[in-house]
Amino acid sequence: MRSFIIICCFIAISTLAKAQQNYDASLIPKDLLPYASSVVRNEEITIEVKALDNTVYHVKKAITVLNKNGDDDAHIVIYHDKNDVIKNVKGVVYNEFGKQIDKFSESKFDDVSVGSGSLFDSERAEHYLPAVTSYPYTIAYEYEEKSKQTLNFDPWVPNSDLGIAVEKSSFNFICSPGFNIKYKESNLPVKAIIGSNAQGLKTYSWQVSNLKAIKYEPFSPYVRNYASSVQIAPEKFEYYALKGSYTNWNELGKWISDKLMANRQELPFQTVEHVKEITKDITDPKLKAKKIYEYMQAKTHYISVQVGIGGYQPFLAADVDQQSYGDCKALVNYTQALLKAANIESYYCIVKSGRSFNISLQSDFASMNQADHIILCVPFKNDTTWADCTSQTIPFGYLGDFTDNRTVLALTPEGGKLLRTPKYTAQENIESRKADFIINAAGELSGTMTTTFKGTDYEDRDDLIKEPKSEQYKMEQKKYPINNMDIESLDIKQDKSFDPVTTETIKLNARDYATLDNGKFYFLLNPANRENYVPKQVRNRQNNVNITRGYTEADEVTYTIPDGYRLEKKALEVNINKSFGNFTVKMMLKGDKLIYKRKFQLIGGTYDKDVYQDLVDFYQSVVDADEYNVVLVKIN
Repeated sequence: MRSFIIICCFIAISTLAKAQQNYDASLIPKDLLPYASSVVRNEEITIEVKALDNTVYHVKKAITVLNKNGDDDAHIVIYHDKNDVIKNVKGVVYNEFGKQIDKFSESKFDDVSVGSGSLFDSERAEHYLPAVTSYPYTIAYEYEEKSKQTLNFDPWVPNSDLGIAVEKSSFNFICSPGFNIKYKESNLPVKAIIGSNAQGLKTYSWQVSNLKAIKYEPFSPYVRNYASSVQIAPEKFEYYALKGSYTNWNELGKWISDKLMANRQELPFQTVEHVKEITKDITDPKLKAKKIYEYMQAKTHYISVQVGIGGYQPFLAADVDQQSYGDCKALVNYTQALLKAANIESYYCIVKSGRSFNISLQSDFASMNQADHIILCVPFKNDTTWADCTSQTIPFGYLGDFTDNRTVLALTPEGGKLLRTPKYTAQENIESRKADFIINAAGELSGTMTTTFKGTDYEDRDDLIKEPKSEQYKMEQKKYPINNMDIESLDIKQDKSFDPVTTETIKLNARDYATLDNGKFYFLLNPANRENYVPKQVRNRQNNVNITRGYTEADEVTYTIPDGYRLEKKALEVNINKSFGNFTVKMMLKGDKLIYKRKFQLIGGTYDKDVYQDLVDFYQSVVDADEYNVVLVKIN
C-alpha cells in the first residue's frame, strides 16, 4: 500500500512538473535567436461564439524578451468598453533562468482612454508592462474577455511584428454548426483543421511552431504582408443589438448604409437655405462643392469620438451643425448633407489610414475591422474628387499621404463598392528650390531662397504656418543645415486651388559659411538640401524593395563669389539613372557666378530584392555628392 502511495505521488509530481512550463531562456531553440528581440514560447488563443451576442476570448501567452528592443512585445494591451468585459487576468514574470520574480493581476493594469483628449470616449484600454531591466526575462499571462457582438473577430497573427520568433502558437475558433464564417489564411505553413468537439460544436484549428523572426530590412513592404495570419469574418452577426449578414463588400456596405447611416443627414432649414445662398452664383459643380467644403471647414473642428454603435455610427448632421464639431465619421456625414442640399452626390468612404504604407482593403475578403478612418468621395462626371473632412486647412480635393493610393469602401446607393484613391507620383510630389546667394570676401553668405512644395509635399510647412513668426524662425533654422543661419524675413503662402502649392521665401545670411585659408575659399556646394541617409547593407535579403511613395527634389543655386577666383579642381558632375530613381548634379563657374543644379528623384513601386544593393550605392553617391566642398583659388 505504501509503495502504491509513493508511486502515485511520483506520478502526480511528474505530471505537475510537465504542466509547469520551464521558461529558462537557455531552452529556446538556437535557430530561433537570429534577428529576434523576443520569442513567443507558447500562445493559445481560443474564440468561442456562444450566441450572436456572446463571444468569449481566452488568451494565454508566454513571451521571452531577449533585449530592450523586445520590451514592446511584452506590453499587454486589452481593449474594452461596456460591451467587451475583461475577466480573470493573471500573470507571472520570470527571470532568464525561469525563476518567478513577480506576479500580477488586473489591479496592476493602468486603465486609459483610447481616444486621448476626446470629449466622447467609451472605448478604453487596460495595459501592463513589467518593470524589468535585466534581460532576458519572460512574461506569462492569461485573460478572458466577453464580447456582446459577432461582427468583429481579432485576427491571429503569431509573428505580428519584426523581431518576433515563435516557438509555438495555436488558434482555435469554436461555434455552433449553424454559425458560418469566412476565413483567410496568409503565409501559413499549415491549413485549418476543421472538425467538431465532444459538445457537437464546430471547431477550426491552426498551429504553427518554430517561426523565425522577420528581420528588419530597409525599404521592405508592410510587415503584415508577409507575416503569418488568419482572419475570420461572420456570415450572420449581431452588433450593438443590430443584426445583419454579408458575404462580400457590396453586402457589408449596404448593411452599413441601411443600419448605421440611414436618416442621419437631415439639416435645419436655415442651414439648407444658407448653402443655397452661398452657391447660387456658382455654376461649376466642382467649384460649388469646394465652396461648401470650405464652409464646413470654417464652421467645424475635429474631435475624436469613440461612442455611437461601437464607434461606427456618426453623429446626426443636425447635431454637428449645432455644435460645430465631430469626428471623421460625423464630419463626412455632415459634409454629405451640405452637398446634398446643393444636389451634389457624394460617397462616405471607409479607409485604412497611414503614411508609411498604402494599406488597402482586401478585395477578396470583406470584414469590418480592416479600416480606421472615413473620407469623402465626390463622383463628378469624368473627375472624381476626394476630400478629408477632419482638417480645417487642407484644400478641397487633396488627400495627401495619409490616405493616398489605396483601395477603400465607398457606400453607394447600390451598396458597398471598392474604389481607389488617387496616387501621387514622383512627378507630382515636388520640392523645388531656387536660391540666389552672395558670398563676400569675409565668407559671409547672404541672399534669398524660394522653395515650392507640391503633391504630398504640400503639407511640409503646415507645422510652421500656425506658429508665430518668432517660432517660425527657430523652426526654419532647424530644417536647414546652414550653420549660423540668421533669417531676416520669412514668408509662407499656400495656394489652395485644385493643384495646391506651398511657397516659402526666406531672406537670410550666415556668417563664416565659407572658410578662407591660404588664399583659398572652401564652402559646401549644396547649402540647403543635403541627403545624409544611406540604407544599411543587408546580406541575403529576403524581401522585395518597396518604395511607398516617389518624389522629386530640384535645386538651383546661384552664388556670386568675390572677383578673381577659379575652381581648383574639376567641376562636380554626376548623372545616375536607375529603374527606381535618378540623380543628376551639375556645377559651372561663369565669371563671378557659380551655378549649382541638383535633381534627385525616387520612383515609387515594388522592385526585385536584387535591386537593393544598387539602391544602397545610389544613396551613397547622393550623400557623397551632397557633401562636395567647393575650393576656389585666387587667379594669379
